[in-house]
Amino acid sequence: MTKNNRLSVKLPGLDLKNPIIPASGCFAFGEEYAKYYDLNKLGSIMVKATTLHPRFGNPTPRVAETASGMLNAIGLQNPGLEVIMAEKLPWLNENFPDLPIIANVAGSEEDDYVAVCAKIGDAPNVKAIELNISCPNVKHGGQAFGTDPDVAAALVKACKAVSKVPLYVKLSPNVTDIVPIAKAVEHACADGLTMINTLMGVRFDLKTRKPVLANITGGLSGPAIKPVALKLIHQVAQVVDIPIIGMGGVESAQDVLEMYMAGASAVAVGTANFADPFVCPKIIEKLPEVMDQYGIDSLENLIQEVKNSKK
Repeated sequence: MTKNNRLSVKLPGLDLKNPIIPASGCFAFGEEYAKYYDLNKLGSIMVKATTLHPRFGNPTPRVAETASGMLNAIGLQNPGLEVIMAEKLPWLNENFPDLPIIANVAGSEEDDYVAVCAKIGDAPNVKAIELNISCPNVKHGGQAFGTDPDVAAALVKACKAVSKVPLYVKLSPNVTDIVPIAKAVEHACADGLTMINTLMGVRFDLKTRKPVLANITGGLSGPAIKPVALKLIHQVAQVVDIPIIGMGGVESAQDVLEMYMAGASAVAVGTANFADPFVCPKIIEKLPEVMDQYGIDSLENLIQEVKNSKK
């Protein structure tokens, strides 16, 4: 096995040269980061959420730092399906034609999700869809679809019926028990899972005596949530056979391997991109050295080793 392919991972619809994927909402559509490094270094990009119509998002302020992470209440701001199909995805395809894109799809109603899923796979570089049923920052849709197993399964079936590319479902940690939801979307023929989305949180301004965020609550991300993410991924990996793209507080090659130990097959990097725009290529460069340190020949072998250990 060559040094170059020991990082490669094959997932439904995705032939990744390495497992590192900037998480949706933390990388927009790549234009800004492309000024700093060649996006071809990445395994894939989960682009910003796409809704059927443009969304301005929530009122400001909608971002606040915490001691070990960040609260955000962006509210799925995006220019809408038409602009993304006409401008954003073609720009990525023109400049990075070999880079597989994962399109994050969100909506307020089932029909919204279905309409976007039916169209967005027409883009030649969109190789998979991440169905966002877990955004905590919208009043309608989003998390409402991700907290009830039956509702989640019905949405997945409807979207799967029209999608031209494999469907990954993004699960919420803001539920009493994530396992029935994971099993329900697997039974509804989801091709994979991505997990976890942010945890609900709030901060207060001592001077104003009011919440810092205009939305009051926001989603907590960053290093603080990594142990929660690892726990939930490990829990779900015990009961499903579809692959999991893990995320939540990842900022180093060691974090990536921890995600694999929990049961992930690829890893998304979110909040760390804001602190260091080079964090993804740094992790990719560091991974082989850390794998050598722990005697890991390849990530595909590691995935199989972790699966076998659970039998």
